[in-house]
Amino acid sequence: MMIKSSLHLTYRIARRIAIFVIGATVLLIGVLLVFLPGPAVVVIPTGLAILGLEFAWARHWLHKLKDKSKAAFDYWQNRGSPSG
Repeated sequence: MMIKSSLHLTYRIARRIAIFVIGATVLLIGVLLVFLPGPAVVVIPTGLAILGLEFAWARHWLHKLKDKSKAAFDYWQNRGSPSG
């Protein structure tokens, strides 16, 4: 039973490291795409979503980004409407 629990712990650590490396790489590429031509608006949330599989801080930032982008979209959509 001891071997099974240590294998489970090893798997969880390896999974966490793999998700961190892949998510951080995608997020870094997204940040670079802010300055280079490319779809940073798509890549940054994708990196945060990958990181959010294991890390609460990434889920927090992803929710914050979604809320801000929704507010910006709503503002942009209603900017031509007469206020009343």
